[in-house]
Amino acid sequence: METVDLLKQVRTIEIRTKGLSSQIFSGEYHSAFKGRGMAFSEVREYIPGDDIRSIDWNVTARFNHPYVKVFEEEREMTVMLLVDISGSGNFGTSKQFKRELITELCAVLAFSAIQNNDKTGVMLFSDRVEKFIPPKKGRTHILRIIKELLEFQPEGKGTDLASGLRYFTNMVKKRCITFVISDFVSPDFSEALKVASRKHDLVAIRINDQREASIPDMGLVYFEDNETGSKVLVDTSDTKTREIYKRGFMEREKNLVEQLNRSGVDHVKISTGESYVGPLVNLFKRRDKKP
Repeated sequence: METVDLLKQVRTIEIRTKGLSSQIFSGEYHSAFKGRGMAFSEVREYIPGDDIRSIDWNVTARFNHPYVKVFEEEREMTVMLLVDISGSGNFGTSKQFKRELITELCAVLAFSAIQNNDKTGVMLFSDRVEKFIPPKKGRTHILRIIKELLEFQPEGKGTDLASGLRYFTNMVKKRCITFVISDFVSPDFSEALKVASRKHDLVAIRINDQREASIPDMGLVYFEDNETGSKVLVDTSDTKTREIYKRGFMEREKNLVEQLNRSGVDHVKISTGESYVGPLVNLFKRRDKKP
C-alpha cells in the first residue's frame, strides 16, 4: 500500500472511530472499566449526610470542627489489545473483511481509553506472537496502532491463541484490561485462558461473518482455508450438507461460550457488515452492573 493511501485510511478510521468514542462510548467505557481503587484527594468541612466513617479525626481535633477525607477514583489504567491477525482475518462476505472490522474496533477502544487517560498497548498474534507495542498515551500512539493494523503483514497464517495468551501473561506483569479480539478458531486454549483471566481483566470480542454460520445454495463451490491454503469441493445444493455445516458452527459457538463463561471472561460477538455500536454499548452496560 502506498504511503499516501495508507495515511488516508488511517485518517478516515480516526475520524469515524474517534467521533464514536467521544459521543457514545466515553461515558460507557468509564463506567464499565473501573480504576484501581480510591486515592486520597483532600480534606473538607463535614456536611450533614456525609459518611461519619470518612471523618478525619486529627484535623477535626485541630480545628475543633468536623472535617472529612475526600477520595477520588484512581482512573489511570492500562488497556491491552490482543489482536488476531491470522489468515482468517482476510475473510468477509458482507461489506468488510474481519481484519477491517478488527481495526475499527481497536481504534474505538483505543480512543475511548485515551479519553479516560488510560494507556493502550497492542500485541499482534497469529500462530506466533508477531509484534508487541508497549502501552502509551496520546493520539500519536493510537495512530501508530491503526497504521500497524492496516499494513502489518504477519509471518504466520494460522492461529495459536494459547501461545499468544501465555506470552502475554508472562510479558505483562501488572494487571490490566485486556481485549482479546479474534474469531477464536484455534486449537485448545482453555488452560491459557484460565491463567490469563486470573491475572488480568479479560474481555473477549468474537469476530464473526454470517457465512460462517450458514451457507446458501450456490451449487458446486470450492472452499479454501485462508490459514492452511487447503481447498475442498462442496455441493452446497445438498440440504444435508448445509445442515451439517450449520450444526457444526452452532456446536463450536456453544462450546466457546461455555468456555468463556467458565473462565469468567466477559464476551461479545460482533459480525462483519453489522454495526458494532449496539453490541459494544451492551457489553459496557453489562459490566457496569457487575458488583
